[in-house]
Amino acid sequence: MKCYKKFIFIILASLILSSHLYNLVNADDSEVDDETPFSYKEETGKGPSEWGKISPHWRVCGIGKLQSPIDLLNQRVQVLPALGKLKRDYKPALAVVKNRGHDICVWWRGDAGKMHINGTIYKLLQCHWHTPSEHTINGSSYEMELHLVHLSSDGKLAVTGIVYEYGRPDPFLSKLLHHIKSLGKEEKEVGIVNPGDIKFGSRKYYRYIGSLTVPPCTEGVIWTIGKKVRTVSREQVRALKEEVHDGYEKNARPTNELNGRPIWFYSPFHGEN
Repeated sequence: MKCYKKFIFIILASLILSSHLYNLVNADDSEVDDETPFSYKEETGKGPSEWGKISPHWRVCGIGKLQSPIDLLNQRVQVLPALGKLKRDYKPALAVVKNRGHDICVWWRGDAGKMHINGTIYKLLQCHWHTPSEHTINGSSYEMELHLVHLSSDGKLAVTGIVYEYGRPDPFLSKLLHHIKSLGKEEKEVGIVNPGDIKFGSRKYYRYIGSLTVPPCTEGVIWTIGKKVRTVSREQVRALKEEVHDGYEKNARPTNELNGRPIWFYSPFHGEN
């Protein structure tokens, strides 16, 4: 037991140290709002393999070693119950829905709550969708992925991801769908939106250090990906694809090499889900 506790202490210390060493993100390096300079189609010459050459500020997209998304292969993960349950404290707040061209985004104007990682508080800023999923699990891609973007007081980023397959409608998207369908190319005030309506469905999750998945591809982002594959309707995915600008209907960056990074996996004891 003493050896086990010592092992857990070493792993946790390593995770905390890694998050501080890698977490070089600041508020000025957040996701790009103007999609014009980049594309997801390689044939345009501005596809993912070329992002690092489009702007000197985007060089890390091409040369970075901590890039996201990745394939979450179970054979690579290190099971670590001591990571603990996700500590999320979300609350309803005023929000707008934005069409950023390359994706549809919900941006909270008010205080929508926070999550806690390694003793640091990360405030929820926005969420957005990618179709198909960006992260893969054991090589399998899914129909959609939702990203919740959080920012700490010292400018560090933490992103939570949830993947979806076709099935029953997603309750959170259901409440926003009529706004999304009438969005056009602008942003729309949608009143109070509760991020607590975004369900994970399981306590199990993956954790690794990565990057933004769009330019400038800034590294040092703490990623948390839910293990549970949730469901979304075809109508909901179709609505997201129809509202983004032409050419961005498929807005998923291909997976990147792990480059020796550890992937941690939290699974609670006693057979909990």
